[in-house]
Amino acid sequence: MPVQIFPYANIVVGVLIFIVGFIFHWIGQLVSVISWDFAQKIGFQEKKLIPEFKVYEHAIAVADVALGWIYGIAAVGLILNASWAYKLAWFPGVIMIYHSLCYWFWVGNQNKSGHPMSSSAFRVIWFLANFVPGVLAILLAWKAV
Repeated sequence: MPVQIFPYANIVVGVLIFIVGFIFHWIGQLVSVISWDFAQKIGFQEKKLIPEFKVYEHAIAVADVALGWIYGIAAVGLILNASWAYKLAWFPGVIMIYHSLCYWFWVGNQNKSGHPMSSSAFRVIWFLANFVPGVLAILLAWKAV
């Protein structure tokens, strides 16, 4: 059995990866790729997005859909305490940290350009919602090696 960073860490991290990574990133971005207008209507994408930003946002949605299915597999594996899931947890861990940093600077650059898309509170919450599970996933994977 892999070493835990705290009791039931595999379950906690698995649930966080499933909610933030699989549901919000993969399913949310899948909706965006299938129908951008519908994604805007239900709040997955910003309605006031300027065209220059839409190109970037759409590219990120495509990349998330291409890779995000791994979140679900890793999350279920961690919840079931499967040994292979600890190794697979590297992927969502690294990608979620990447997402948190990209989002932080992306929103900062939007604000600087005079096109704010989200509040400061949401910026902090979304950064932490990605960064914390990402760090925990990497710690779990590291301890399992």
